[in-house]
Amino acid sequence: MLELFVSAFATLFVVIDPPGCAPIFASLTSGAAPQQRRAMALRSVAVAGAILLIFALVGEAFLRALGISLDAFRIAGGIMLFLIALEMVFEKRQARREERAEDVKAQPAHDDISIFPMGIPMIAGPGSIASAMLLTSRAEGLEQDLTVLGALALVLILTLLALLLAGPLMKLLGYRLEAMITRILGVILAALAVQFVIDGIRAALT
Repeated sequence: MLELFVSAFATLFVVIDPPGCAPIFASLTSGAAPQQRRAMALRSVAVAGAILLIFALVGEAFLRALGISLDAFRIAGGIMLFLIALEMVFEKRQARREERAEDVKAQPAHDDISIFPMGIPMIAGPGSIASAMLLTSRAEGLEQDLTVLGALALVLILTLLALLLAGPLMKLLGYRLEAMITRILGVILAALAVQFVIDGIRAALT
């Protein structure tokens, strides 16, 4: 059970990337009052958490309704996560996030960034949704499902803390250390993604 928790936590932490969300949030809320920043941080994580929970709980049934096997989804999800890992290693993912944040800042109508772009797609993006569905599909029984959901809850709590402490966190980490951490997490995610593909292929052939 501990192995499942660690695997789920590592996958979700790398995909959601709380340290990577912090500078984006700090940039988007630079002109907001502290109370407003806290409210937006809470709302961002709450919205993302609700979306991820829904897909984690009903994702398998949704796939069955579409006639998609879990093995096919494991292979497709693993390939997608591998592409995300490559972007992390070569720093393309963070650049795309920053570009999206700049586009939002340029539009004065978007005062509240808690739902878009922070909740969706910064936190609850395609990668994290696919990861939540993959992990719950691999779980067997209620106990393992709760283990995966516990890992998701812990990652969301850490994401909330990263958003609330975005300013001090960025001063502490600095750009170079953050880039190094992102690359290391990208390599870990690549290995996890390959394992998803291997599991899907093995199950499809047996």
